[in-house]
Amino acid sequence: MARKQNVTFADIAKYTNFSKTTISRYFNNPDSLTEKNQKIIADALEKLNYQENKVARILASGQTEFVGVIIPNLFLHYYSEMLDRILSTYETFGYKFLVFLSNGDADTERQYIQELLAYKIEGLIILSHAIPSMELANLHIPIVAIEREDAHISSINTDNYMGAIQATSLLYRHNCEVLFHINNPTAKSIPAYGRIEGFEDFCREQQIPHRVFLHEMKDQTASQEHLKEILSEIEADSPGRKKGIFVSNDTHASILVNLLVRKYGKLPEDYLIVGFDASPASRNAIFPISTVAQQIDMLATEAVKLLVEQIEEHKNSKHTPVSEPVHKMITPVLIRRETTERDLLAEDN
Repeated sequence: MARKQNVTFADIAKYTNFSKTTISRYFNNPDSLTEKNQKIIADALEKLNYQENKVARILASGQTEFVGVIIPNLFLHYYSEMLDRILSTYETFGYKFLVFLSNGDADTERQYIQELLAYKIEGLIILSHAIPSMELANLHIPIVAIEREDAHISSINTDNYMGAIQATSLLYRHNCEVLFHINNPTAKSIPAYGRIEGFEDFCREQQIPHRVFLHEMKDQTASQEHLKEILSEIEADSPGRKKGIFVSNDTHASILVNLLVRKYGKLPEDYLIVGFDASPASRNAIFPISTVAQQIDMLATEAVKLLVEQIEEHKNSKHTPVSEPVHKMITPVLIRRETTERDLLAEDN
């Protein structure tokens, strides 16, 4: 059987009695045609079983529909879930994603960015912290950051300060006698610093004893060891006192819960724990963990939506720099589970 030839612009023009120029305009600038003529061509494509040549279209229009994504790691459940939600926006926005995992190394990220630019990406979503936003802004492409330093680029962030107040207030209302916060070392320019700041402000205002532990916990091994050390210090400092622990993410909160259960065979009554993210780690822990939900689906959708808006602005302004950075804040939601509400049955939120 002879191989069926691809339908060409000439075939479509002949079928519709339009010129090849008109057919080209339909693909590259459809708004320049009337709705009636767009409908005629769309119907013809369906009847002719037209299969679009993506490579040819990219060459003709210079628009790849590719967006780059740079993410620091997949160890923290937050990042893996965020990536999953970003990728799932394809059906809504029609952009495809080229993803690089940087492990937080600035030189590696610069290399990845050059590769992404070689692929003619139309925009970039960045979650890692290694490269300053001013350097990223100098790339002169649409960029949206999620939960990182964003002075010179647009961003979507959780209201981390409010989330910290929600978590710390919950522990306080449960009559914890001493409060602890566990986090990675975090620069004040990074939105997540609001978790440290909110915790400390609340504790000072309520005049409740408190302490902050800051340790670099980039992988499973480091996290396990640091959390063991922190737990030993907490137990030495506060024997017999009701302890409330606000952990900066659900991955580390889950490890902490596992350490306590392994040591005591249960979650001790004098430990109350709240995480941050509402990732699967909080739902699937041996004791479901109370957490501050970052509304990751909304963060991802809003980030891609904002990037697409900037891409369109970039096209319409003939590649001049886009307008001033836009910063959007998403309100977090407190979810109560067994690590603070001992009488609650495990529930899947």
